[in-house]
Amino acid sequence: PMVMGEFTQETDLLVIGAGPGGYAAAFRAADLGMDVMLVDIAGRPGGVCLYRGCIPSKTYLHLAEVIHDARRSAAMGVTFGEPQVDLEALRAWKQKVVDRMAAGLVTLTDKRGIVYVQGRAVFEDDRHVRIKGREALRVKFRHAIIAAGSRAMALPGVPFGRNGRIMSSTGALNLPDIPTDLLVVGGGYVGLELGMVYAALGSRITLVERGGQLLPGVDRDLVAPLAKRLQTTFTAQHFNTRVGPVAAAGDRVGVMLEHEDGTTPLTVDRVLVAIGRQPNSGELGLENAGVRLDADGHIAVDAHQRTSVPHIYAIGDIAGGVMLAHKAMVEGKIAAEVIAGRASAFDARAIPAVVYTDPQIAWAGLSEEDARRQGIDVAVERFPWKFSGRAATTGTAQGLTKMIIDPGTQRVLGIGITGRGAEGLIAEGVLAIEMGALAEDVALSIHAHPTLAETEGETAEIFLGAATHILPRG
Repeated sequence: PMVMGEFTQETDLLVIGAGPGGYAAAFRAADLGMDVMLVDIAGRPGGVCLYRGCIPSKTYLHLAEVIHDARRSAAMGVTFGEPQVDLEALRAWKQKVVDRMAAGLVTLTDKRGIVYVQGRAVFEDDRHVRIKGREALRVKFRHAIIAAGSRAMALPGVPFGRNGRIMSSTGALNLPDIPTDLLVVGGGYVGLELGMVYAALGSRITLVERGGQLLPGVDRDLVAPLAKRLQTTFTAQHFNTRVGPVAAAGDRVGVMLEHEDGTTPLTVDRVLVAIGRQPNSGELGLENAGVRLDADGHIAVDAHQRTSVPHIYAIGDIAGGVMLAHKAMVEGKIAAEVIAGRASAFDARAIPAVVYTDPQIAWAGLSEEDARRQGIDVAVERFPWKFSGRAATTGTAQGLTKMIIDPGTQRVLGIGITGRGAEGLIAEGVLAIEMGALAEDVALSIHAHPTLAETEGETAEIFLGAATHILPRG
């Protein structure tokens, strides 16, 4: 229904959500000559990743590593005093990092001639949205890309808030204070990363995981060095445990932990709930546009990112799959290219994942667990970092590089790395998998000495029976 004085604007492409997926889609579409409108509830592009996700968390994790290294260096002959943490300065530094990146995205949006609208878009039908913002705006689009992302899941019956004592990752990244006791619910990467930040700042961390292990789904040998480190970094860890009734009173929270053999009461200052994320598909009016959802509320898409409505596309967290910014960016570019009439589809063989704990864990391609589950015959080779010269010089010998190789074709199918700097090392593995490289290609590529990257060459050499820094098998 038309409202008096309401103006309907037209655009070739409407992008809903300006996180990494949405802005990558908008930028690519503009570069391909389309007229683009980008809508987001925030005043600037960047999304969860920039404002309350990847970027703030990695900023704090870097400082956690610095604190850890300053303590460790005493054994190497250099002693620093106990760290003085100025929370206000810490938050200001994080804000400076975020603002610098946000300003860059604003410039890129403007220079590309993209119309940026702040507000919440709701579909009226499959050609129109109404944007609820400062002023009501109705938009008619030829194509739309939905990149509305996801949000943190709360514990059943325990909403976030409770005067800020029950926090999502967003609340935790605002760094309200350094709680003496923090309960982290969830042993996935968000809980572990933020738990390590607060532990470095001085909190006592209790971790609760409803399954039997940290980072479920990740190969156990990659998780082992982190698990060992957390035995001293965290105060307590409870597996196969659920969080029962929660009672927030004043500035403390009482929690009942439920495990196989009974219950344990626990009182903490704050609770961080990191049990996963759910798609923001409920508030978009998708039913008005005829866009179909799958069973768990994600928008169903094909390899071209197309939804059940041919001129409407969906990318990133809202479209399901692994919830990673770099996957969303690739999908955004694909959707833009398909709309522009180019032959483009999502067919990545290796999507890297990085957990920024200390030690870091990164993996890509086929994992050992995947191979076992699918009954694929693979050779698995491991190079422990205790044999790495570079790891010795930095005192970070508790790492591992592993390669999953097809014994018949000798192709590299997967790679996993745990240790300091895994975030950068994983790229060589991704390239090898995407190029269809053989173990020999990796082994014969000369790696600089002494570097951690050398461990990738040596892992491939182990498979070929010719590693230098490790004895051949008997």
